[in-house]
Amino acid sequence: MATPVPARADTHDRIRVHGARVNNLQDVSIELPKRRLTVFTGVSGSGKSSLVFGTIAAESQRLINETYSAFVQGFMPTLARPEVDVLEGLTTAIIVDQERMGANSRSTVGTATDANAMLRILFSRLGEPHIGSPQAYSFNVPTVRASGAIAVDQGHKRAQKVSFEQIGGMCARCEGMGRVTDFDLTALYDDGKSLEEGALTVPGYTMDGWYGRIFRASGLFPPDRPIREFTEKQLHGLLYQEPMRIKVEGINVTYEGLIPKIQKSFLSKDVDAMQPHIRAFVERAITFQTCPECDGTRLNEGARASRIGGLNIADACAMQITDLADWVRALDEPSVAPLLTALRETLDSFVEIGLGYLSLDRPSGTLSGGEAQRTKMIRHLGSSLTDVTYVFDEPTVGLHPHDIARMNDLLLRLRDKGNTVLVVEHKPEAIAIADHVVDLGPGAGTAGGQVVFEGSVEGLRASGTLTGRHLDDRASLKPEVRTPTGAIEIRGAATHNLRDVDVDVPLGVLVVVTGVAGSGKSSLVHGSLAPLDGVVTVDQGAIKGSRRSNPATYTGLLEPIRKAFAKANGVKPALFSANSEGACPVCNGAGVVYTDLGMMAGVATTCEVCEGKRFQAEVLEYTLGGKDISEVLAMPATQAEQFFAAGEARIPAAHAVLQRLVDVGLGYVTLGQPLTTLSGGERQRLKLATHLGDKGGVLVLDEPTTGLHLADVENLLGLLDRLVDAGKSVVVIEHHQAVMAHADWIIDLGPGAGHDGGRVVLEGTPADLVADRSTLTGQHLAAYVGA
Repeated sequence: MATPVPARADTHDRIRVHGARVNNLQDVSIELPKRRLTVFTGVSGSGKSSLVFGTIAAESQRLINETYSAFVQGFMPTLARPEVDVLEGLTTAIIVDQERMGANSRSTVGTATDANAMLRILFSRLGEPHIGSPQAYSFNVPTVRASGAIAVDQGHKRAQKVSFEQIGGMCARCEGMGRVTDFDLTALYDDGKSLEEGALTVPGYTMDGWYGRIFRASGLFPPDRPIREFTEKQLHGLLYQEPMRIKVEGINVTYEGLIPKIQKSFLSKDVDAMQPHIRAFVERAITFQTCPECDGTRLNEGARASRIGGLNIADACAMQITDLADWVRALDEPSVAPLLTALRETLDSFVEIGLGYLSLDRPSGTLSGGEAQRTKMIRHLGSSLTDVTYVFDEPTVGLHPHDIARMNDLLLRLRDKGNTVLVVEHKPEAIAIADHVVDLGPGAGTAGGQVVFEGSVEGLRASGTLTGRHLDDRASLKPEVRTPTGAIEIRGAATHNLRDVDVDVPLGVLVVVTGVAGSGKSSLVHGSLAPLDGVVTVDQGAIKGSRRSNPATYTGLLEPIRKAFAKANGVKPALFSANSEGACPVCNGAGVVYTDLGMMAGVATTCEVCEGKRFQAEVLEYTLGGKDISEVLAMPATQAEQFFAAGEARIPAAHAVLQRLVDVGLGYVTLGQPLTTLSGGERQRLKLATHLGDKGGVLVLDEPTTGLHLADVENLLGLLDRLVDAGKSVVVIEHHQAVMAHADWIIDLGPGAGHDGGRVVLEGTPADLVADRSTLTGQHLAAYVGA
């Protein structure tokens, strides 16, 4: 019997990439099987993200965006076509990355998923007393009432009275923020000066600008008299005046007091999203307290009074999700059966993915990168879509070895629904489940960008590539541990889920704080240790700065380099700054020209005059050691370290900083790479490099192995040892067993997550932990070291 010829539609079973040259990719050509789980490995900077996110996912998203009208595209990010010759067989890509979730202070875990919306509908149907539609339970919707007359023309004109009412759940006192602000008036103005003399100390409020004209035209207070001589009415006019219409130089404008103005312009934003000088002002001038009216629930009295079985919506959102799931499961109401089913599935997804310890009222800006990524996954777990490409960026970040098995199951479930799953990953446990592995390398930066192996996990082990050789690496327990020189005593720690924890953190040694996700590690370290004097915290948060910031400006490296260039050529140092006199006049030193296309999204094109070099042509004629300033900024740190070590270009100050960058594993990053393009792990290692030169003190690191290749973990352990030997006390929040095995002292939190955690279950040396084996960490560490 003849073999049936497969239908043409069934032959598209591969994603084909030919000639990819995004970032450091060197003409990469590769074919990926669809409906399989493919893991991309390789050292940091080898080109994994450039291939997966910058090429495959970016082109898929760009093609989807192009199917929308120009008007809709105006609200979407503009994606340039990646540098690649051929991309075939793409399917819709859904990117689940570690970008922190919106820094909007009104965004919570419940509003970021659909859980809060479903709860509001549930309460609007079953809540007693009934108070209104789902909006009546929303802390983002204010209660609004208005009435007036409108003219109705039905053959003859007559006025008809109408009234409008919207019942919202927002607490009127704190406007749904859950906290109220108190102003330190001495930080707003100097009462010994008049406004004309510059009494106001609020950023942007100067008398020689538009604000000065408004203050003079308001007529509510004398701008030339010291503020301390104002009458009570005049001071009220300056600080608290309700909005009123005034004329300024013939133009109608609205004037309102300083405090409501500051509340609208500064306090509606999340503190972390502000520019540094505004954030400093807010932290200096304003104190935040729990709202006394709603007790931090953000909801008004009506929304809090409506209950289902004795529980109001604020109580439901404050419950740990595992408990809330049980409460919802116990509800039996046929009239809302489909809604209850959907809500149960969403809450069960939280539990399944290892986030059952969160509560729905947790602000989304406080989630770690790994938690944010897992929260985004929730909406995809219940999705009916198939033949979709899911792209994950290190989904095991922030996960204890115990939780990694759970995450692996979820990835396999997504694949088994008929989806293509692409994962960028370093953990051997996550690489082990791959159907197909793509290893990039052989090195990082310009030394990487090639496919060095493609095939099965067994093939990778035998391949002899860097990843293959290190895949079965196991750190062993240290034969002897250091003796502490003292201890920081933490007493009665109760942040988040901590239960009155008393613990001594030894000094002068390497301390690892570990435990399952949600056990209270970050709460203990960031809540009780980080605020102490002399403690420096190095986390993965965004580095505040513009797209002009780069490793050279951030580490202070550019300063000695500019001075050396200036001295060698007999000119001013300012010429060698792309933010100052040496900047290309066309792109103002940005290297790209941003074009605003009105209703469509703007585009960035490389500046044609400086060709992206950011400097004027005359500046590039000045050299140091045969290189101009743009060539120096294009160097990776390893090359620059050798360049500034000897000869004409010898700059000891620059060389010391570059050595630190290489030490922390950032040797592949170029000096001029914009900080906005660095991953969370790279940002953390850059911050670490800037603190390496500090003397003594306590250094807190939050998961420094994030984004590190197996081979680089060894270097990190060497670096941690050097830090401790140099007199620093190092405290690391970490799940990686190699770091645990290398520690001098381990503090293990648990036993579970959320209200099942928050206690110190064991503290001692790694050998104590392995010998005890009573905790999850101890069991996994024992298996890891082969004990």
